Amino acid sequence: MAEVAIKEAEGVVSNPIDTIEQIAVAHSWPYERNTDDEIVVDVTGHWTEFRLFFSWLNDISAIHFACAFELSVPNNRRAVVHELLAKINEGLAVGHFDLWADRGLPVFRSALLLRGSGGATVEQLEDLVDIALTESERYFPAFQYVIWGGKTPSEAIDAALFETVGEA
Repeated sequence: MAEVAIKEAEGVVSNPIDTIEQIAVAHSWPYERNTDDEIVVDVTGHWTEFRLFFSWLNDISAIHFACAFELSVPNNRRAVVHELLAKINEGLAVGHFDLWADRGLPVFRSALLLRGSGGATVEQLEDLVDIALTESERYFPAFQYVIWGGKTPSEAIDAALFETVGEA
């Protein structure tokens, strides 16, 4: 097989944390930016408060992103929550849910690789946030059903994804 020469895109990828800060300001979301490479944004959702963590990894030109919500998983429910995570993740096209072991918090994670692109667009960053918030809102009840309601992961997902039609 012949070797293919790949020329790297010249130039430096711009730091997307600046753009994320502008998005937070535009939405009036509170945020903290203690370094050039990290920002934490707070967003009020339908079910709970979400905390968005963005880290710019310059050495690999990537944004690491996590969306956590305050729903502490007791130690005695972690095994069943891991089962729930596996079932949820099977159906996700982008990102995945995980459990921050040290804090016991469910978290949606994703990354955006930007090498050779020159930087992230506003639309890419908004999509990253939108997908995380949509999936977190969708599955938040499933986490509650498993943690506090004693439901199985399958029962919890079915209940959380049940769509009602009409109004009572």
